[in-house]
Amino acid sequence: MRFSTPAIVCALRPHGEHGAVVRLMTRDHGLLAAYVRGARGRRMRPVLMAGNQVEANLSARTDTQLPQATVELVHSRGPLLAEPLPAAAIDWATVLVATALPEGQAYPAIHDGLEGLLDAVEAAPSASAWGAALVRFELLLLAELGFGLDLSECVVTGDRDELIAVSPKSGRAVSAGEAEPFLGKLLPLPAFILSGGPASLGDVLDGLTLSGHFLRRDVVTGRSASILDSRDRLVDRLARAAGL
Repeated sequence: MRFSTPAIVCALRPHGEHGAVVRLMTRDHGLLAAYVRGARGRRMRPVLMAGNQVEANLSARTDTQLPQATVELVHSRGPLLAEPLPAAAIDWATVLVATALPEGQAYPAIHDGLEGLLDAVEAAPSASAWGAALVRFELLLLAELGFGLDLSECVVTGDRDELIAVSPKSGRAVSAGEAEPFLGKLLPLPAFILSGGPASLGDVLDGLTLSGHFLRRDVVTGRSASILDSRDRLVDRLARAAGL
């Protein structure tokens, strides 16, 4: 087995004295793990930062063997890692992909969503501009893994107007009239999720409350739940930025 592919660096685990097993998200091959010699050396550390775009050349003698890889930097997002909010967003998005996806199964929509989110974090002047992209990415990942929410109509009446909440059990939308008596038990559904466009930090935090409930329940469970510390740090920083 031998091939080359563009990839996004998602995670790195030390292996041996100088090497590491690197998890790479690719569009055509999904999440791939590969051993990179010298990954923790001075030359490779800046290349293998989470969120970087790279060109990876992978090879293995058999399909069951952990492939070895050589990696060349295509685009660095290293400068963003010096800024607390962008760094927290990149850390969470990449570790989520590295943990939640099965290896070797293509998810082109998740790859494109991750790439779009990273581009938004890099380009946007403030978290309120890329926060909406983060919420949409989490909802996309849920949907691609089979846990998508039904936000098309009210679960009670079938109405498509004034959808303001989501049932934490069914993942279906609830209209304003039906939601009012149960607002303390329902999850918020900020308008930007349905209508698109930008969102305030308050709306972003409501969106993260929504997507976070289903990520915790359906995807990031058991031993993998430890990665939620990364998400909690991001949400805390966003809340402080919003003055909450």
